Amino acid sequence: MSKRLKLFLGISYISILLIFLYIIFSYVEVTRLDDFSYYKEIQKDLNIIIGKDLYLNLVLFFLFSVTWVSLLGFGSPLLLISGILFGKWIGTFISVLSISFGALVLYSIANFFFKSLVHDLLEKNFLKYIHLFKKNEFNYFFLFRLTGGLGIPFGLQNVLPIIFNIKKINYFFASFLGFIPMFFIWNTIGAGLSEYIKQSENFSIINLLLNKEIYLPIILFIFFMFISVMLKRKIFDIKD
Repeated sequence: MSKRLKLFLGISYISILLIFLYIIFSYVEVTRLDDFSYYKEIQKDLNIIIGKDLYLNLVLFFLFSVTWVSLLGFGSPLLLISGILFGKWIGTFISVLSISFGALVLYSIANFFFKSLVHDLLEKNFLKYIHLFKKNEFNYFFLFRLTGGLGIPFGLQNVLPIIFNIKKINYFFASFLGFIPMFFIWNTIGAGLSEYIKQSENFSIINLLLNKEIYLPIILFIFFMFISVMLKRKIFDIKD
């Protein structure tokens, strides 16, 4: 790939990312971020907007999420937002679907434009895993997603499989299924935050943490992380 094309793609990515961030933060009143009533107002407005046309808002969230993830955006904020907007069940479904598609788009773009670059940068560090994925790419990539991507940053997780040459259909469905447990936990926390904001008059970190809609998914998150670490050690920790 020519240096001009790489420069153009890099500038385009940064420009689109900055536009997204500007749009998001232009609606935030920074001076009221320490005012709990401000969050109650936002929550009330969001309920009205979502209630007017659920399906349209699901489509908009889907499109935004796909675009955001394909631009190397973080996944966790989307999960909390989907839980706040749509509740834990619908939120889990739409976030799993949209982020899986977004990851696939990023994987496809990186595989087409930056395949040699990804190999040059990452193959040496992850060479020991290549033979694992060649055995059964779907199962191992599913476990890779299920265990949180071995602690690798989310954007990098989505392009790393290029060195394993994973088929797109296996990439999508392994991601979709592997995302479900952790995404459900994050969406449950988001839904719990939404309920807490609606029901409480003042913010209290103690009351928030004692809310079962918050502490139960947190406990589940810790338990799931423990299981993930065990799976990682058993399956992916390979001696050089």
